[in-house]
Amino acid sequence: MGTPAPVGTRQVGILVLDDDAQGSGAVRQILDSEGWRVRIVPDVKLLLAELKTGDWSLVIANVALTGLDSPVFFTLRELSGVSAEDGGRIRVLFLVPEMTGSQFVGALEIGRLPYVVRPYHLHDFLEKVSDLLVEVKAIEAPLRQVRYEFDDLRKKKKQAGRSTSMFASRDSYTYTDEELAEYEKQESESSKNKRPGNRNNLGDPNR
Repeated sequence: MGTPAPVGTRQVGILVLDDDAQGSGAVRQILDSEGWRVRIVPDVKLLLAELKTGDWSLVIANVALTGLDSPVFFTLRELSGVSAEDGGRIRVLFLVPEMTGSQFVGALEIGRLPYVVRPYHLHDFLEKVSDLLVEVKAIEAPLRQVRYEFDDLRKKKKQAGRSTSMFASRDSYTYTDEELAEYEKQESESSKNKRPGNRNNLGDPNR
């Protein structure tokens, strides 16, 4: 997986609101590896101050810190709702701590706000981040990673059991276009046999 080239000369900036040092450190490491500029802030006051600079393309916000009825939450919701065609330059991805999912997930889904629930797969997280960056034209194309290597890797994953870490293993696999198309076809057919409906949530690593 290479580093996506930013559109123009403006470096992609990602602002992370999180007071979990371990979790935010993992996020920084992953996003830094893509060549993006990342800043971690532990509270909403610093977040609002940074937003005023206009240097950011994406905010990744721990919803436990913003709440659902605070001024900062409404600010983030409003900013993320402006289309690129209307001048919108920022998107928001909410982080939902696993133990607070029932408290926040319903409201985020009603508001059609993108979110991920910890723990989540690294590849899913990067895909969601890159999709949001594409929306505001911060990068030219989304990142795509094959999450599992067909049957052998699926068996290994089942044997290892569910990971308790924030991210799944960052194993990278290379396929030809034909192989990737066949994989995506199999995944599509498999998903039809699972529960219906599209989800913004990326929190289920076994989906």
